[in-house]
Amino acid sequence: MGRKLIITEKPSVARDFARVFNVNRKHTGYIDNDEYIITWCVGHLVEMVYPEQYDIKYKKWRLEDLPFLPAEYKYDVIKNVKEQYRLVNGFLNAPEVDVVYWAGDSGKEGQTIEENIRHFGGVRPGMKELRVWIDSQTDDEIRRGIAEARPMSDYANLGRSGVMRAIEDYALGINFSRALSVKYGTMINKAAATRSYTAIAVGRVMTCVLGMVVNREREIRDFVEIPFYRVLAGFAGGIEAEWHADEKSRYGGSPVLYKDNGFREEKDAKALIAYLKEEGNTATAHDDGTRQDTDPGVYGQSTEPGTGIVESVERSKSKKKPPFLFNLAELQAECSKLFKLSPDETLNVAQVLYERKMTTYPRSDARVLTTAVAKEITKNLNGLKGFAPVSAAAERILSEGLYKGIGKSQYTDDSKVTDHYAIIPTGVTGGYGGLNEVQKKVYELIVRRFLSIFYPPAEYLQIKISIRIKTELFSSSVRLLTAPGYLEIAGKGRGDREGSDMSAGGQSSRNVNVSGSAEDEGDAGQTSVKQAVIDALSKLKKGSAVVPAGYEIKPGRTSPPKRYTSGTMILAMENAGNLIDDEELRAQIRNTGIGTSATRAEIIKKLVNIGYLNLSKKTQVLTPGGIGEMVYEVVKLTEPSLLNPQMSASWEKGLDEITNGIVDVKDYRARLEDYIRRGTLNIAGRDLSVQIAGEIEKLTGSSDLAAMPGRKPGIPCPVCGGELVTTSFGYGCANYRKKDKPCGFCIGRIAGVRIDEEDIRELVQQGRTRKLQGFKSKTGRSFDAALKLEKNEKGECKVVFDFADDRTQDRNNTGQTRVVSAGDMHGIGSTQSDAIPEDKSHDERQLSIEAMRCPICGGRMKKTDSGYACENYRRDGNGKGSDDAGSRDDSRGDSSRDSSHGGTSGSEGSGNSGDSRGSTSGSESSGNSGSCGDSNDNSCNSSNDNSSNTSGGADGACIFSVGSIMGRKLSENDICELITGGVTPVIRGFVTDKGETFDARIGFKRAENGSITGMRFIRA
Repeated sequence: MGRKLIITEKPSVARDFARVFNVNRKHTGYIDNDEYIITWCVGHLVEMVYPEQYDIKYKKWRLEDLPFLPAEYKYDVIKNVKEQYRLVNGFLNAPEVDVVYWAGDSGKEGQTIEENIRHFGGVRPGMKELRVWIDSQTDDEIRRGIAEARPMSDYANLGRSGVMRAIEDYALGINFSRALSVKYGTMINKAAATRSYTAIAVGRVMTCVLGMVVNREREIRDFVEIPFYRVLAGFAGGIEAEWHADEKSRYGGSPVLYKDNGFREEKDAKALIAYLKEEGNTATAHDDGTRQDTDPGVYGQSTEPGTGIVESVERSKSKKKPPFLFNLAELQAECSKLFKLSPDETLNVAQVLYERKMTTYPRSDARVLTTAVAKEITKNLNGLKGFAPVSAAAERILSEGLYKGIGKSQYTDDSKVTDHYAIIPTGVTGGYGGLNEVQKKVYELIVRRFLSIFYPPAEYLQIKISIRIKTELFSSSVRLLTAPGYLEIAGKGRGDREGSDMSAGGQSSRNVNVSGSAEDEGDAGQTSVKQAVIDALSKLKKGSAVVPAGYEIKPGRTSPPKRYTSGTMILAMENAGNLIDDEELRAQIRNTGIGTSATRAEIIKKLVNIGYLNLSKKTQVLTPGGIGEMVYEVVKLTEPSLLNPQMSASWEKGLDEITNGIVDVKDYRARLEDYIRRGTLNIAGRDLSVQIAGEIEKLTGSSDLAAMPGRKPGIPCPVCGGELVTTSFGYGCANYRKKDKPCGFCIGRIAGVRIDEEDIRELVQQGRTRKLQGFKSKTGRSFDAALKLEKNEKGECKVVFDFADDRTQDRNNTGQTRVVSAGDMHGIGSTQSDAIPEDKSHDERQLSIEAMRCPICGGRMKKTDSGYACENYRRDGNGKGSDDAGSRDDSRGDSSRDSSHGGTSGSEGSGNSGDSRGSTSGSESSGNSGSCGDSNDNSCNSSNDNSSNTSGGADGACIFSVGSIMGRKLSENDICELITGGVTPVIRGFVTDKGETFDARIGFKRAENGSITGMRFIRA
């Protein structure tokens, strides 16, 4: 009889199998004895290859080669695991092996890993293949998995679904990423000021998640607060009731209301109180159309003005059952909220607990048990008797038989379990001492949730009262926890927190916990106070007269939607079907999410790593990155379905139907390829550059020129007759690289004003523009003027201001025209082509720093070892022309700098951008560092000379220099844009001292007279 081969997914799992079956001969890459060979995969061994391995032409991204949809997808062995693959494949084809146990992770991903190995290298004909499917790595479960292994063919549909998922993600990502990158990638990189060219990344799930975050952020930005004013009445015994308008109210349907329990203006709330305090029970007429009531006896008799009559008293008991068990998404959401762990960090912890045999398989979608597990649940409970934090609870569950009905409860449902049941403790606790603090917290969270399902529900007494004062109704609802039930084990502060202030109906509501274990969260004394309220309410009966002790106006404001956290995003991804507007379609895919439990955390992590999303480590809040919003705009205008959860969830549903044998994989693939084909051809066939640039301009604050370099607007060059093209700074002649006679004409901002395309066209074709507004003189004074193009006999062009039609001329100008000086105009070239050096990485023009003039003194700008500085730069302000601006001894920092030079004596600032707050100093290895203040107006302060010094010194010296700011070195193009336009493009990657990153533009901070006093962040 031949030997048995066991293939696990990881070496650690292989060692567990080897221990259980007494296999102890260790070799490189496998363990064996006379009966077993146990080897492993090290994760993926085989993967899909890049398109260039089909044909070298695909190495270059071109629209004409899309869509890329091969008839047969190619696979290859991953290079760094070739030797392990050789071993595995050799054993799969070895004549002495009769049966192979595929024991990879029991899920879609594990099945896909195994299918790729089987199909790529093959399995010896006649080999018996069995699939091991286990829920934990305990010894008993491993033995059961081998004993009950089923034929690999039973998992054929799961394998097809997994392979199809990989093909879908590969084909959709490659085709849409290449199409959008070729078409709009340069535009996005220029607008985002990336350090190097970065392709636009598109994915079925990741682009959908990006859309969800951006859409939520825009809802928040567009949100307009609405103030409102509620009216509360206090009564004896601490009873507090809230007013709301009902059908009998004078204010029913009144426009002064905000909903039915508040007013839009405070004066109306005061008017209500005044009316309630008036003598008599008869309502009076009002000019605003509010309701009258002329029957003084309708609401009962009272002996005092403003007395209230109790209209109803409702007493009820309610129960709240323990929550369902954890699946991975719920665990990730809870750990994000409680411990501020990212989904990826939670998954890593759960994996550790699984590998230490303490919990069951972590990548589970189910929140219930199977019938088989419920029958054996005492094994798990007995193990927990030795776990000190819950030993008493486990003992009680066993001794009182609380576990006996679990198999027939809502917590056991075979129909809701696909691959694995919920994440629960195995009962093995020996590894607890070796866990770190975070792992211990997560483990105890899982244990307490598990034990909760055996406890009875929490029980509440709820009392609701309605009090009528004249025509107006006041209501109060108070709930008292009478029996804690599962809250005893759920943990302090982890109990039921629903309705802590207001119930769904807008009534005043309070939660009371007599046990002191959960709901009062240790707030000593509150139970007795709230018990007094319950006692006071219990004495009231229908028809009782009550006199209000006083009234209070509670102001409030509507709140914007909450941003997604990493945890709530995981839940939103899991329940993406609920985000669909169409009711019928929502019902069809109600239980379908986007992504899988195994991939969701990795997708969020990838979006953060590539800068499309920002993640606050402190709060776990997700916000869009600058480049992420730009990519969103590109996708929204070209292939908006990629942003729609409906599309992604429907594909996910199709993959599940392949698993269930409902959909044929060939039909699914045909639909997928048709979608990709239509989408990529649509992108290739339309040019939406102008529309996209317009949307990006709203994000960056810069014109479409910076977002669309290389566009040809059809304007001839006034110098050589060539064609002007857009550049990152404005417009320039396309012949600037011409070898025989290069043309260096270019024009960008003039005296702080970016000249738009139509004015450029008019200037070149007619020699003069209309009068333009907003120019700034060197003294900071605003003026208006036309621009005029003058050309000398040598063919050289210059642009001048023309005040012929402007009576409010610049007082420094003595004629009808004035030549634009270097201090007024930047980005304007002549026929000198060396002003625009060749940029070998892109086919566009880049403005050279040598063509710039210092914004303070007009001197030439130069590149230094540490950044960029004025040629007149001197740190101490004595004399001119230091040629070593970037290489001085900066060991003194800023402590010796005179404050009159505009420097600071420290490096700390207060930087606010998104979630990046607090002290924000940055540093580079060169010794240059700087920090910026709050977005929009706080300054960027430097802690070393070359960071961002912006004030003039004595004796004609200048100390304008710019280097690194908060961990980000500004590029030459950034500095040119700053000097020419007063603001940089969006710069990614500023780093606070807490390690948080954010995006922003840098702009000049100016005094009232227009002089530059520093720099500031402008939120991206």
